[in-house]
Amino acid sequence: MQRSNTMVGRAVERLEDARFLTGRGQYVGDLATPDTVYAVIVRSNVAHGRIVRIDVDPAVAHPDVVAVLTSRDIGSVPMIPLRQQVLPEGEPYLQPVIAHEVVRYVGEPLAVVVAASAALAEDAAALVEVEIEPLPAVASVEAARNDDQLLFAASGSNRAILMRAEKGDVEAAFRDADYVRKASFSTQRHTAMTMETRGLFAQWDAAAEHLTLSGAAKVPFFNRRTLAGMLGLAETQVDLIEVDVGGGFGARGEFYPEDFLIPFAAKRLARPVRWTEDRREHFMAMNHAREMAAALEIACRRDGKVVGLRGTIEVDIGAYVRTNGFTAPRNVAQFLSGPYSIANVGVDAEVFVTNKTPAGTYRGPGRFEAAFFFERLLEMAATDLGIAPDEIRRRNLIAEHEMPYKMPRTRHVDPSSETACDSGVYAVVFERCLEEFGWHRRVADQGRLIDGKYHGFGLGCFIEGGAAGPRESARMTLRPDGGVDLDVGSSAIGQGLETVMAQIASDAIEVPIEQIRVRHGSTTLVKEGFGSFHSRSTVMGGNAVGLAAEALKREIARVSAAAFSCTPEQVGIADGAAAFGGRKLSFSELARQGVSAEATFSNTKHTYSYGSHAVHLTVDPRTGQVEILDYLTVEDVGKIINPATLHGQVIGSVVQGLGSVFLEQIHYDEDGQLLTGSLAEYLLPSVANFPNIRSVSLELRPSPNNPLGAKGAGEGGLIAVGGAVGNAIAGALRSFGCEPCHLPFTPPRLWHLMHSSSEAHRKEVR
Repeated sequence: MQRSNTMVGRAVERLEDARFLTGRGQYVGDLATPDTVYAVIVRSNVAHGRIVRIDVDPAVAHPDVVAVLTSRDIGSVPMIPLRQQVLPEGEPYLQPVIAHEVVRYVGEPLAVVVAASAALAEDAAALVEVEIEPLPAVASVEAARNDDQLLFAASGSNRAILMRAEKGDVEAAFRDADYVRKASFSTQRHTAMTMETRGLFAQWDAAAEHLTLSGAAKVPFFNRRTLAGMLGLAETQVDLIEVDVGGGFGARGEFYPEDFLIPFAAKRLARPVRWTEDRREHFMAMNHAREMAAALEIACRRDGKVVGLRGTIEVDIGAYVRTNGFTAPRNVAQFLSGPYSIANVGVDAEVFVTNKTPAGTYRGPGRFEAAFFFERLLEMAATDLGIAPDEIRRRNLIAEHEMPYKMPRTRHVDPSSETACDSGVYAVVFERCLEEFGWHRRVADQGRLIDGKYHGFGLGCFIEGGAAGPRESARMTLRPDGGVDLDVGSSAIGQGLETVMAQIASDAIEVPIEQIRVRHGSTTLVKEGFGSFHSRSTVMGGNAVGLAAEALKREIARVSAAAFSCTPEQVGIADGAAAFGGRKLSFSELARQGVSAEATFSNTKHTYSYGSHAVHLTVDPRTGQVEILDYLTVEDVGKIINPATLHGQVIGSVVQGLGSVFLEQIHYDEDGQLLTGSLAEYLLPSVANFPNIRSVSLELRPSPNNPLGAKGAGEGGLIAVGGAVGNAIAGALRSFGCEPCHLPFTPPRLWHLMHSSSEAHRKEVR
């Protein structure tokens, strides 16, 4: 008999890696049939304007062009609905699946060209004649705020929504505080740069009146429901199939215009249609993220205890409110206080539309920005009050006796308007980080010039919300070979889903992991699924697997009891067989009777991983160049299912965060023209940039909100990077009296900061 819990907690090598490393992975680009045709999207090269004319005749006349489709062919153009924070304020700003009458950003779809090959479609797309009457571009929040030029005339404003996070009496806290500090911060616009760009392969079976769309990721069930409604089909007439996915990071897999246009073309033409985004399209079309500017105030007692936090954060959301466009603004306001116990909070997030590519979620949405803003503000307060960086955090971290600790409440009522940190010993993890890093020994070199470079040491702390509900499903079926098929509603977007789910199932049903076959993310597998986002797969999907295993055992017992002429309670299940009174039925024998079970795990309470970061870096005063010498993260994730996949997630997340801090930025000019259209202008981190990153993951306090005790842990490595690095740079440059408050920390920006006048960086201190 297999001993329980022999797989959960083990560093099992990723089961999916074998096919990836041997070239057996299957991506959208591998899908085709002999009659497949290929689509290319004609996109606007004007940021804001009225469509005067779209002449497709020259393209239609091109050899081997199958069709050219515009809004006229679609008729009533569907709008892409909200998926998260489904609030009425978002309705006036929704995106049509194809532009008609007005274009609002460079890259907005105008037409779909379908031809015998992608190259021919590209050639024909260049022949489509588009005439657009330019309108003044609203290319910044400053321009949007004055409402001189409205993106949506009927809305009456370029401010889509004001989200407010509230707790306590913030005005009284500031009135009575011993110390108040104001400061401004900003984070730059960038995006998730997935290794594989988006792709779709749509097939319409006219006889069966059935659509199959391959290339699903993240939220296939929501996308199926949305697509079916747009096409006037029942959900049962549409299947979304997930093949292998080369990266997601929160941006890939949402419902984009192409998720309608490509299936529409396949249905209209009764031909399989494939579309693959090129890298320039990726810059123009996939969700952007992170562009925010904050004006914040902190109020403290003389001993460094924070008593109040308030301010306004401006969010540039781009031209439309897409499916999850309100998520990052909600997060940055609600989670600005992070892992710190602050009784009084009043933070506004003002969300503006501009003539840029729409924004959505990107790994740690809103949390990365919030941690950068607050960690820098807290560090500045510590300096003013003469308190050490570690000590001011020690005095403010949420204590275990405060659990569950209620976060500020967002004004809008949605499933996330009220949430609480579930469990944790934040101070213990913080001290472990200091010890592991050697903080007390090393910080003596803070700001020292050694071998021509200034050395800096910084800290940052974080919480990571996970396990978004409301539920997730899993199904287990016995196979004729004695193995078990496990179908899950969660999606695989590179996080090692197949391995982790197989580990949980192996222990739960007590069969070797080699006999578990995991299938995921497709709408054909389970009755309902919600996908992979908000660090939810292990918690929601993993607990669904546990429940499905219990249901399968009950079904095995029921079927076996009938054969054994006993009660189900008398049936024993072990070693891949059911047994009673010396008789056995193997799983392979039971499989002939179609034994399977499906279960759903429901939960509306989030989990909260938490931890601390420490970094040692140098700054070259001659160039402004920063070098990371040592980076450490320590976090508590409740229950670790697979230490190896967790470690990979954390290290990768840190590198992604460092790319956000130093390298990645999308630029627009004053006319809304995209200036960053290739990897020649958009810098990405490599292993050579940040070679020394360490991670320690702990299991100190399981989550009380789910049977596994697990917590989401895919984003914590990124959330605190900006704050920790900013604090280390401030420490390195303390002799210059400057404060790095605006990302990215490029060499020119830091050089100018070092050499600018003290007047430009004066403190606003009472």
